Formats: sequence, structure tokens, C-alpha cells
Amino acid sequence: MNLTVVGIAAGAFLAFMSFAFGVWGFLGSLLFMAVGALLGRAAEGKLDLRSVFDAITGRRSSS
Repeated sequence: MNLTVVGIAAGAFLAFMSFAFGVWGFLGSLLFMAVGALLGRAAEGKLDLRSVFDAITGRRSSS
């Protein structure tokens, strides 16, 4: 499945959530999708969550 199809599916899901549950449903689903994407990248080994946490808390720069 290419990224265009994934983007279309994500857009359709967000549109459904927006129509069915209003703005808060849209924002909630967007938040959960972002968390799922971060956890998925961490599970694949493409993202180090400890480095991200350190950069957010100011212990280390992100660059």
C-alpha cells in the first residue's frame, strides 16, 4: 500500500470523526493517530523515544 492510499484513508477517517463527533472528535482522533505513528516508528527502530523525551524536556538539543 503506497503513501497516497494511506493519506487518503487517514483523511477519510478524520473527516468521518469530524462529521460524527464534531471538533473534539476530530482533535482526539488526530492526537491518537499521532501517538500511534510515534509508537509505530519506535517499534520499527526508526525513532528513539528516550532522545525525543530528552529533547522535549530540554536535556539535549534535537539536532
